[in-house]
Amino acid sequence: MTALEDLAGLITRFDAGAEHRSEHWAQLAVGEETNRPAAVLMLFGVLDDIPAESGRPIAPADLDVLLLERAHTLDDHPGQVAFPGGSVDPGDDSVVAAALREAVEETGLDAGGVQVLGVIPELGLARSKFRVTPVLAWWASPSPVRVVDYGESAQVFRVPVRDLLDPDNRVTATISRFGRTFTSPGFIVNGVVVWGFTGMVLSGLFDELGWTVPWDEERLFEIDI
Repeated sequence: MTALEDLAGLITRFDAGAEHRSEHWAQLAVGEETNRPAAVLMLFGVLDDIPAESGRPIAPADLDVLLLERAHTLDDHPGQVAFPGGSVDPGDDSVVAAALREAVEETGLDAGGVQVLGVIPELGLARSKFRVTPVLAWWASPSPVRVVDYGESAQVFRVPVRDLLDPDNRVTATISRFGRTFTSPGFIVNGVVVWGFTGMVLSGLFDELGWTVPWDEERLFEIDI
């Protein structure tokens, strides 16, 4: 099967009422406290002219996903890598419309080239009280992307999935706050570390798709923010 068929098949499974199996997604349960609707765009497509650094045949060499690095001056989650997305506004017709609107506002992409495959069941982000709907999509006709507002984003980039899956680039990210240590799956790519909510969502997605390659979960990387 192709990557597109795998992604579409996952949506078919969820549309049929199947429960997700990822332990990472199980940690992102939606509860009464996660009462702010939000949506993110998980946009996969054919890589541009920048090749994957990893030479391991663990994913199609030309498959990538769109991410951004949040501005370091933001009050919430400064400097963290995220999917394009944000709150669902009253004027949005749906969570899909919200995800596309936010992606256009943040990255300048042409939404007309995006093939929406469907939505993944809501995930909870307790710290911000968001219940987040991941919108899974395929970049049928890629368009240029950029930072639209440097007050919101530091960079916008397309990451080869092969690099994300390479065990050499995977870590368990740790951060200590208020006497407690929190951990999440992490990916070291593009000069940044993908961790936290985005790391958990990506890792869970790869688990659900059967794409995950065994990696050393004891390899720790301390987040300093």
